[in-house]
Parts: sequence; C-alpha cells; structure tokens
Amino acid sequence: MQDDYDDFIPISALQHYLYCPRQCALIHVEQLWAESRHTAEGRVLHERTDRPRGERRRGVRTVTAMPLADASLGITGIADVVEFHGGASGEQAFPVEYKRGRPKAHRADEVQLCAQALCLETMLEQDVPQGALFYGETRRRTDVLFDSGLRQLTRETIAATRAMLQSGTTPTADYRARRCDACSLIDLCQPRLLRRSTSVGAWLARQLHDGIQNDHPCESN
Repeated sequence: MQDDYDDFIPISALQHYLYCPRQCALIHVEQLWAESRHTAEGRVLHERTDRPRGERRRGVRTVTAMPLADASLGITGIADVVEFHGGASGEQAFPVEYKRGRPKAHRADEVQLCAQALCLETMLEQDVPQGALFYGETRRRTDVLFDSGLRQLTRETIAATRAMLQSGTTPTADYRARRCDACSLIDLCQPRLLRRSTSVGAWLARQLHDGIQNDHPCESN
C-alpha cells in the first residue's frame, strides 16, 4: 500500500504514458506544457464537468469533477462525470470521461477510465464493471467494459508510469508522424531534430569504434 501521498501519481499520467512515455515525462517530470488548438478544444469540452456539482435526472444521479484516490495503487485524480444509476440493490457507479477527438486505435483512454473505476471500487466498496468515453468529435459515447485484460493493462501501466516518474528520466525522442504532429508539445519535444541528432551521434560513435578497431586490431592466439 502507498502510505506517502507524495508518491501518488495522477491518473492523467497513465493516459500520457501510453500515448507517449516522452510526453508523459515532459509534462510530469519536467513540468512542461503548451497550449494548442486541440488542448483548447478539450478545455472547452471539459468546462461543464470541471465544476463540482450534483444533480438527479430520470433516476440517475450525476456528480461532476469527483475527486478519486486509491491508496493501494497509489493513484489519484478527478473524474469528469460519475453517474449513479439506481437499482433494487442500491446505486451503481458508472464513470464517464470526456475526450475532444474520436475513438482511438490505442487503449490510453480506456486505461485512464479503468483507473478511475478502480478508485471508485475502493472508495465505494462496490464493483464497477463498466463506464463510457464521450468523444466531442462524434458526440457519442463509447461503452467500455472493465474486463480482466483491461484491468491488468491498467495495473501494469500504473507500475511502468510510476517507475519512469520516480527515475526522473525523460525518454529520448521517437518521432512518429501521426502521433507527434498532433501533440501540443512538439515544439518543446523537437522529435524530428532529436531523432536526427541521435542518428548522427550513433553514426559518429560507430565510426569512432571502427577507427579504434582498425588502429588496434585484436591479436589472435
């Protein structure tokens, strides 16, 4: 169990880590941030859910900006929306995370939502079997089942993210056009430049190594 709250990692870091470990380190280790059209649109989308409030409509109680934490996992964060659906056995929690774009090929958004569910299970002492991702571009919800595979991936991501953040090391750049060109931190990260620099550095290292080998060939017995 995590007893020191300073060691808790933000749930949002899990999404950043799966999207790009370097982006995660730039934000959470180096404390860098940059606004872009995408982040601005995301901020506007979250305006309704960033203010704590509760309401009940058609038998569903809705809580926005709900604080979350799980001491056993050492994670903390804020859920955009948690719906509580009434039933004969009591209210059932159903987390909903708001995203700017559309459903993605990777599972970063699902892991972020699953981590919220794990917190809710600990806090409310109830199973939370599913939730939903609402995407602003499609204006539709995508239901997410918190099955054993997603739960395992979430726990592994928590461990990997924590290890990287505690190391204080920022991974080297790995430029991928579809990922990097849409990132608000691209000007701070400079993945194209650093990738070229790394390639040149590796080439020079090889040349130096080959030169040393040629000057001092190994003797055979």
